Amino acid sequence: MTISLFIPCFVDLLYPQVGISMVRIFEQLGHKVVVPKGPACCGQPAFNTGYWDESRAIATKVMEAYQNAEVVVIASGSCGAMMKVFYPQLFAGTKYEAMARALAPKCYEFSGFLVNQLGVTELGAKFPHRVTFHDGCHGLRELNNKRPPRELLAKVQGLELIEMAAAETCCGFGGTFSAKFPAISTAMGEVKCASALATKADYVVSCDSSCLMQIQGLADKQKMGIKTIHLAEILAPQ
Repeated sequence: MTISLFIPCFVDLLYPQVGISMVRIFEQLGHKVVVPKGPACCGQPAFNTGYWDESRAIATKVMEAYQNAEVVVIASGSCGAMMKVFYPQLFAGTKYEAMARALAPKCYEFSGFLVNQLGVTELGAKFPHRVTFHDGCHGLRELNNKRPPRELLAKVQGLELIEMAAAETCCGFGGTFSAKFPAISTAMGEVKCASALATKADYVVSCDSSCLMQIQGLADKQKMGIKTIHLAEILAPQ
């Protein structure tokens, strides 16, 4: 099939290797991958802070770019939830409501798409390290994406998954939340980092680069020695 990737702004600017890894994975599986040039942000920061008109202006461009896509695979559970769950709410009662409702069923988070839609759990990946997994809030609670990443990690040669006690606890990033409430955000991040450290894992893995940015930034500042990596980077062919 032809897979249209949505690469969020922070992945595009800060973690391009995540998007590149996804392209390699899908091409290895025999699919065609396209990435529209225009959209970068899904509009979630404005949506979460109550600026729905501004969010609609951004989201409309995304919908127009992807309206003819066969499927849309999103490199983030957070942006995936925005497009699949919140676009229909954002555009309810507007002239774009039908477009939002038509796009939503075609949108999938990366790991959920691999496991639930393609039936793929084995990619021949090797990663000889102990890892622990962080469940991003939107991927877990809005997309019910608990199982797919773990099924994929279970098939990685040499990888040992050690679950942390606070796997489902928010890392404290929350996009604009971390900027508006830095003290609370830092305290939440410290809980997450402490839980990860307790596992003695080599890496914290997640499906959300934004969460990993929060965890890695706090860990580096406090010299915790934590390393983070996106799931796609582990699964991509070398």
